[in-house]
Amino acid sequence: MESASETIKRIFGGNGNSVGAEMAEVSSRYNALERVRFPKPSRTRYIAVANQKGGVGKTTTTVNIAAALAYAHSRVLVIDMDPQGNASTALGVKHNTGEPSTYDVLEGRKSIEEVKQRSPVFKTLDVVPASIDLSGAELEVADMEDRNNLLKNAIFSFTESSKTHYDYVIIDCPPSLGLLVINAMCAVNEVLIPIQAEYYALEGLGQLIQTIGLVQEHYNPALLVSTMLVTMFDRRTLLSKEIYDKVYEHYPHIVLKTTIPRTVKISEAPSFAKSVIEYDPHGMGAVSYREAALEIARRSPSVLKTIQTRKQRSN
Repeated sequence: MESASETIKRIFGGNGNSVGAEMAEVSSRYNALERVRFPKPSRTRYIAVANQKGGVGKTTTTVNIAAALAYAHSRVLVIDMDPQGNASTALGVKHNTGEPSTYDVLEGRKSIEEVKQRSPVFKTLDVVPASIDLSGAELEVADMEDRNNLLKNAIFSFTESSKTHYDYVIIDCPPSLGLLVINAMCAVNEVLIPIQAEYYALEGLGQLIQTIGLVQEHYNPALLVSTMLVTMFDRRTLLSKEIYDKVYEHYPHIVLKTTIPRTVKISEAPSFAKSVIEYDPHGMGAVSYREAALEIARRSPSVLKTIQTRKQRSN
């Protein structure tokens, strides 16, 4: 019996530039992912997804990397630190004003255990939602003692008492460089930076790296920029390739080989309160995010070793 990719090639022809060839390629990549085993990290990875520039695919990356890892049977906790609550929307959890949320966790009214919700789709994915209430948190906690470590303390308390072991804790940061982002970066060991395939994104990258450097210097010396992911990549244009090559030139050990294409399905999925992994599982966007998640998973040993070394040096 012929495979799906062979059927598509037979119907559409073998022209390398044809729609049929692209469909066959995606089908082949999907089938390969279905056969592969995603390795689990030896200990929990704490990752903030951050970029102060909006519209680069930050929340989309948080949602779909988390969904892809959960689809592969890893245990994942997503913490939404963006007052817009878009990650909460895309993951299908309740986050209306007044619902228990990250806001209550930061203010100390509730624990993560009390606030987290189970994903309605992925059994191994839990979400700490955010609502617009969180927008006032920066002012309200500004005078609190140890204000930079509010989230860190809440996560530590939760993981110490929780019966559930999480392979990944992933925090979606707001597109800014304020107190919420500082809290996220103090609470994690790693930063994942999505970079849109355009020149303006490169300008913002330098500013973000500088900010991370300040956090490392003053608050969290073990913090590591472990991953960069190029998003909204259009392989038909020279510009996208030039952006990728430029990022790779400067950060060859950090940028993923996988790129995320600009597709309609990725953009549509949140409006249905779904990740693209659920919304269009066989499509180019879902396959690309699953490949990116596999790269992240396979890098766990080297990333965790680097973090351990940095912690030892800082003590």
